[in-house]
Formats: sequence, C-alpha cells, structure tokens
Amino acid sequence: MAFIRATGKHRRANRPTRTTRNVAGMATLAAGGVVASVASPALAATDVAPVHDTGLQQAVVMGDELAGHVAAQADAQRAAAESAAAQAKAEAAAKKQADEAKRRAEAAHKAKVRAARDAERKRLNTFVAPVADSYVSTGYKASSSLWSSGSHTGIDFHAASGTSVHAVGEGTVVEADWGGSYGNNIVIKMNDGTYTQYGHLSSFTVSVGQKVTRGQQIALSGATGNVTGPHLHFEARTGPDYGSDIDPISYLRAHGVNV
Repeated sequence: MAFIRATGKHRRANRPTRTTRNVAGMATLAAGGVVASVASPALAATDVAPVHDTGLQQAVVMGDELAGHVAAQADAQRAAAESAAAQAKAEAAAKKQADEAKRRAEAAHKAKVRAARDAERKRLNTFVAPVADSYVSTGYKASSSLWSSGSHTGIDFHAASGTSVHAVGEGTVVEADWGGSYGNNIVIKMNDGTYTQYGHLSSFTVSVGQKVTRGQQIALSGATGNVTGPHLHFEARTGPDYGSDIDPISYLRAHGVNV
C-alpha cells in the first residue's frame, strides 16, 4: 500500500539515507580528483603555490635570539661574579698585607720603645767611679783602731786634696754638712732607693734637696775629719744613717763600675 507525504512537509532523511548520500558525494569528489589532491599533496607539489609564512619560522628565530640573549646575559653575570670575587680576594689580600704591615710596624715600635727604655734604665743604673783614674787604697771591713766601730764601713779612694769628686749616679742630696769623724760629707739618695756617702771633703758644691746626675761634680776631696791623709771615703748604704752600710765594691760593680 502506498503512502503519500503531505505537501510542503519534509522530514529529515533517515540514517541509511544519509549514509548513502555521503558515500555518493565522496565518490563524486574522488572522480573529480579532489580527494586525491587532499590525500596526496606531494604528488601535486609542483602545482601548489609557495608556502606562506605561518609565523612558526619567526617564532623559532625569536626563540634562538632569546636563547642567545639569555646565554649572553648568563655569561655577563658569571663574568661579573668572577670579577667581583677576584676583587674581593684582592681586597682581602691587600687588607691582610696591610694588617701584617701594621702589626710589624707596631711590633717594631714596641721593640724600639722597649730598647730605648732598657737603654735608659741601663744608663740610669750604670754608675761611674766617684774619683776618676783612681784606685781603692783601703778595702771594706778592714780592721783598725782608727775606726770607732773597729772596722772600715766603706772604701777609700786614693785622691790628693782638691781632686774632683763625682756623684756615682742620679739622685737627690739629703745631706751636705759636717759629719763628725767623716769631716765634710755629702749623702745622696739614689734613684733606686739606695744611698751613697762621700767623706773627708775639702769643700762641696751642692746643697740639700738638689738633684744630681751621674758624673756630676759635687765636691773636692780633702783631709777633714778623722783621717791620716787626704783621700775620699765612699760608702754605699740601704738608708741615710750610719750603720746601714753595704759592700761598696759589690755595689759599684753591680752598677757597671770596674773597681
């Protein structure tokens, strides 16, 4: 029985119908060579127009330029870092050298100051003989009835009257007057705290409180007091008074005087 569709009303073809049409269309395109040209472009390369720039080539070029720029920047940064490290190393070496030079200079300065101080101490601690070009005529602790204590409390230097008498070292005069059996005598408190005495003087040229230096003339020798002839009586003491005497030979030798 035949069915007739209503006029003006069309329905979509069913699936088998669509498939049949698609197959027919492809066959037509194949017959016209269109499908062949799409599927095998290489066969028609001579007939195809030149390929247009799609932007890919430009992107590749830009990528290469960017990579080169990044590499150059990395090289520059590495070179700058190496330069900074070298400069820092050089500065550290220079600072170390400067510090070492400063240390050596300070050490040299300290050594110089110490040497000067030692030289000054040695100078201050080095005495001279109280009478130049003389000798000891009577030794320390010599026994005789000439001395009230029974023994000699100092040493005698051979010296004619009027011979120059010198302070053996630096100090301050604490006595310059008549000293009984010592005659005219001078007592000096030395800078190291010891005392020296000079007796039987004919005259003296210093006064109490006066500071004297090593080798300074302080008097002239004579024969005043209890003596048998002119000479210089010299004593070394731990204090200013009689009875505090020590060996004057050892005392002078300890201060560099050869007697």
